[in-house]
Amino acid sequence: MIKVRNHLGTIGISDRYLKTLVSKTAESCFGVADINRAGAVQGIEGFIKRKRAENFGVTIKHTPSGRPIIGLHISVAYGVNLNAIANSIIHKVEYVLESEAGVRPEKVNVFIDKMLG
Repeated sequence: MIKVRNHLGTIGISDRYLKTLVSKTAESCFGVADINRAGAVQGIEGFIKRKRAENFGVTIKHTPSGRPIIGLHISVAYGVNLNAIANSIIHKVEYVLESEAGVRPEKVNVFIDKMLG
């Protein structure tokens, strides 16, 4: 959970909400074909439940500064510029997290796992 302080007090924002927000934001970006499972835990969970979770493909690491490091695993469409897609996703995720949740991430890492043709 991330705690944000403002003039009204302290607000707690759950990791699940942030992961869902990041996943939905990335899915809306041009060139993103799919969101992939992130790590063994999400892989096993997806295999057992046989359905896709809302926060699929996103990891959040908490830093001592209170600013999260976001990891996002995606598949992209064949023939698109990988650098442009990654930079576009990074900027859009940073903007959405700051405007919607009031959270400024320390870093957003985009991992391109597959290229789909």
